Amino acid sequence: MSATPPSAPPPPPVPLSGWGRTAPSAAHVVRPRTHEEAVDALRACAERGGIARGLGRAYGDAAQNAGGAVLDMTGLDRVHAIDADAGTVVCDAGVSLHRLMEVLLPLGWFVPVTPGTRYVTVGGAIGADIHGKNHHVSGSFARHVRSLDLLTADGTVRTVEPGTPLFNATAGGMGLTGVILSAVLQLHPVETSLMAVDTERATDLDDLMARLTATDHRYRYSVAWIDLLARGAATGRAVLTRGDHAPLDALPARARTAPLAFRPRQLPAAPRFIPEGLLGPRSVGLFNELWYRKAPRSRTAQIQKLATFFHPLDGVPHWNRVYGRGGFIQYQFVVGYGQEETLRRIVHRISAHRCPSFLAVLKRFGDADPGWLSFPMPGWTLALDIPANLPGLAPFLDDLDTEVATAGGRVYLAKDSRLHPTTLTTMYPHLEAFRTLRQSLDPHALFRSDLSRRLNL
Repeated sequence: MSATPPSAPPPPPVPLSGWGRTAPSAAHVVRPRTHEEAVDALRACAERGGIARGLGRAYGDAAQNAGGAVLDMTGLDRVHAIDADAGTVVCDAGVSLHRLMEVLLPLGWFVPVTPGTRYVTVGGAIGADIHGKNHHVSGSFARHVRSLDLLTADGTVRTVEPGTPLFNATAGGMGLTGVILSAVLQLHPVETSLMAVDTERATDLDDLMARLTATDHRYRYSVAWIDLLARGAATGRAVLTRGDHAPLDALPARARTAPLAFRPRQLPAAPRFIPEGLLGPRSVGLFNELWYRKAPRSRTAQIQKLATFFHPLDGVPHWNRVYGRGGFIQYQFVVGYGQEETLRRIVHRISAHRCPSFLAVLKRFGDADPGWLSFPMPGWTLALDIPANLPGLAPFLDDLDTEVATAGGRVYLAKDSRLHPTTLTTMYPHLEAFRTLRQSLDPHALFRSDLSRRLNL
């Protein structure tokens, strides 16, 4: 009998990390370019497990798999069909929101939800059930998914529709129910590729919350940059920025010749090596002071480019390097309406701890979405970046986790790299339903990640 030919060895492991660069690990990376190649890649990683990965913008360890396989889905990047009348698009999971904007804006359509970066894939947007400045109006990304094709652990490609348990487990499920291959998305109509923006300053946290509560319903998009180093009477002072897609008749004459043009600019990339401690309380405090004072006290209907309003940091490639080799923690939590005192207390604690955050934003969430591990719930969400080497950071954030959980809130898994599994159980009431469905669908845990092992998902 002839000997069975040996199977091809896996590719050598490649170091991977999230955007925060805090918890790197090495995995065997494969890059399928067709649905068939994705099925083959899944079979090949049966022994060591695998997880899908997009453009690597999850801040924590959700798209890493130490010692196992990672399926780089960016090779599946085709836009298959656009219905310009109905406002739908059929596309592969590896298509980025940036690419969709390039294709759809000239046709008068915009993605229904975008986070603070357009360099995320459709598959990643569904797996993390991303949210944006319009959650209080439009909900999260999965609300606009009409169907998706999911490669499950048994090698079957299933068409999954909203309202089913598998859809609810996949939306926000961090890639642990299978590999999303493609999706049908409902889009948002626009007349131009520009924004009409109102800006105002809030003197403190109570002033900010009052303004948001009273007038957020007037705007499709709303976000507040908040100064978390301000203390005393100025604690929680903020710059509130809200707007909507500009109608054609609001544009100056020179802009009406190409109202749907989309040509975002890029600045030089951040240097590869930046001194540690560059972003300390003193330097960030100075930046925050200048940023607050340069903002207008009140300005209405300013015309801005999409990239300026939604994705200002995308103009600086590799901006995450500014935190140095130690990386940074992006901490985001939500507490429900009625828990304003909890929010106040946490903001005061962050200020007292001197967390040097220059990328801190406060938003209001609308109705919760059906994803069992979807992050948004009706309430207040605060996101902040913190250098990972800040003294005492780990126990400080553990204490905040406890306070958030006690208030019935939760932290965002797509940004997490440090949460404890016992706290997770309190935060996500549908966690056991997710685990039960995952066990029935994937009894041998073919889909696994550093996140899933750390949190026992």
